Amino acid sequence: MDKLVVTIGGLSVLSFIYWFFFGKSKDEIVEVKDNIDVIVDGGYKPAAIKIKKGKTATLRIKRLDTNSCLEEIIIPDFKVKEYLPLNKEVEIKISPNKNGEFNFHCGMNMYHGKIIVE
Repeated sequence: MDKLVVTIGGLSVLSFIYWFFFGKSKDEIVEVKDNIDVIVDGGYKPAAIKIKKGKTATLRIKRLDTNSCLEEIIIPDFKVKEYLPLNKEVEIKISPNKNGEFNFHCGMNMYHGKIIVE
């Protein structure tokens, strides 16, 4: 009986670990017309943004999380590295000129998002 309980408990823990790291649903993709509000609170919301190629879009970013890792947003492909003060909105304008997926992240590269250009 003890072996059965231990086996079921072990399988439960393994299932939880698999779900936590690999089973989360994909981020909802939000399409940008002219501008979009991005909230920084335990990550980026929304974390997936779609922009039309050749169109200038403004990301209005407001950080609500006190985590020092989220004090900065970096978008390497657009040469953006911006400080995000707590509870203040920061505007970042980007004008993508090629299709693709472009990642952005926090200063410590722990929180991620992406910009999809079509």
